[in-house]
Amino acid sequence: MERSISFNPRGDNELPDDRSSDVGYAANDRRLAYSRSFQQSHGPRTPAVTEAAKPFLDRTVSSIDMPPDIYSVDGSDVFFGEGKDVDMAKVSVLEMVWEVFGVVTSGNRQMKRLFLLIALNVLYSTTELSIGIFTGRVGLVSDAFHLTFGCGLLTFSLFAMATSRKKPDHAYSYGYKRLEVLSAFTNALFLMFMSFSLAVEALHAFIQDESEHKHYLIVSAVTNLLVNLLGVWFFRNYARVNIAYRKAEDMNYHSVCLHVISDSIRSAGLILASWLLSLGVENAEVLCLGLVSVTVFMLVMPLFKATGGVLLQMAPPNIPSSALSKCLRQITSREDVTEVLQARFWEVVPGHTVGSLRLQVKSGIDERPLLQYVYDVYHDLGVQDLTLQTDYT
Repeated sequence: MERSISFNPRGDNELPDDRSSDVGYAANDRRLAYSRSFQQSHGPRTPAVTEAAKPFLDRTVSSIDMPPDIYSVDGSDVFFGEGKDVDMAKVSVLEMVWEVFGVVTSGNRQMKRLFLLIALNVLYSTTELSIGIFTGRVGLVSDAFHLTFGCGLLTFSLFAMATSRKKPDHAYSYGYKRLEVLSAFTNALFLMFMSFSLAVEALHAFIQDESEHKHYLIVSAVTNLLVNLLGVWFFRNYARVNIAYRKAEDMNYHSVCLHVISDSIRSAGLILASWLLSLGVENAEVLCLGLVSVTVFMLVMPLFKATGGVLLQMAPPNIPSSALSKCLRQITSREDVTEVLQARFWEVVPGHTVGSLRLQVKSGIDERPLLQYVYDVYHDLGVQDLTLQTDYT
């Protein structure tokens, strides 16, 4: 059977915290735990959480009812957060929106700037939609719906920024930081779809041989361009194609910046096409729409790959594969290690790398020096959380 044991590389002189004392972990040990497999005369049982003996747990049991006093004391959270026992099912949408609004108003400068940008876009899209409905111009209505959908994505980015500040809890033990990665991936996916739709629109314009442009859309494009240029200035520090993401919010800010840049390029392409058509250039709209489609695709593809890699738990890009292979060779070369059966490393969010290893070791050895060695090797690479499982040969 396997039992869970904790390992503290710092030593035994530190006092355990509340979490460690409840579940039997060593002092301040959040990075390295391992399980050991060996034969015992008695049947399987659950890991001990108190000094008192616990009843055996049969293998046929499909679920475990955890005692409530392990996770809370007097109804308060002793593991994570600020000690508030919040039932998320009972929280209304209005209360959640109000809480997010409070975080935004008291948040950093980037959150306030994004809130202002969303407000301007909502005001502009509402005005454009109203004019389009009253004048019967389908082009304005279509563009207003496009802007409204974009505002929804920017709002989701703002919601992710506010929610990611929450502390880890029982439901999300790694915290809410990955919500920003999901928001960035959603923005990138929308921009990829916009690039595809622009390519289809260019093909349609080429087949239909449309040579004149609607002039009322030019006014809309100029206004939209001015609003988006303000957003580009707000997030000008992230106005690059490739960025070394050190935190989850870097991905989210970058996606917002690429969103407003892509909208700006789209508006600029529309203005350029109208100007070229006025000069008598044939297929100007097809040319401009095609260039905008390719440009947006090239801008968004690196972000799409980076966010998708994090969500699919790809090997961390900040650690070279050659370095991971070298660490495995160093561990395998030890006399007390027979074989490395499994090695997995991934990023929860940018800047937070976790890993798990399964080692086959010789029976009767002292595991503590081995665990200390493995921890030091991977900690130097930037692996914050490392879990080991050792099996005896």
